[in-house]
Amino acid sequence: MRQPLLRRAAVTTAALGLALTTAPAAQAHSPAAFTNAPVRVTVTVQGPDGLLFKKKIFTWGHDVTTATGGTHKCDGTNGGAHATKVPTPTAALDHAAKRNSFSWDGTWYASFDDYAVETVKGVSGGGSAYWNISVNGVSTPVGGCQFEIENGDQVTFTWTSF
Repeated sequence: MRQPLLRRAAVTTAALGLALTTAPAAQAHSPAAFTNAPVRVTVTVQGPDGLLFKKKIFTWGHDVTTATGGTHKCDGTNGGAHATKVPTPTAALDHAAKRNSFSWDGTWYASFDDYAVETVKGVSGGGSAYWNISVNGVSTPVGGCQFEIENGDQVTFTWTSF
């Protein structure tokens, strides 16, 4: 009686292992993450003298207009990063600024198909600092209009001197 039970357990374990190894790899993001559906994220702006802004907002990828950079898409399709529009950190900053009555400015670089954030709430990076973009505590490896953000993410713009 004990041997058939062990055999059944071994067969079940082997079948489950085979199913898991031959199944397609799970997506890193949920299927909904590949749309431009609004997401709720926390946007934080940390200046040289402390916190400038922190609030949860709804955002999605959209066209962004800055005084210096003009109007350009900022929806994750920049630089061919994503095939479809997605929410991005710079779009989140833009939504946060519009809804909370503060300004930001950025220079558009056509060669990168992205903005470089230059000023937030009157604080400029200038020649000795820049605005670092991080998501969930990790600096983005691409520009703020190319990186996809998801529901619940912590999007931070930090004044960083060099």
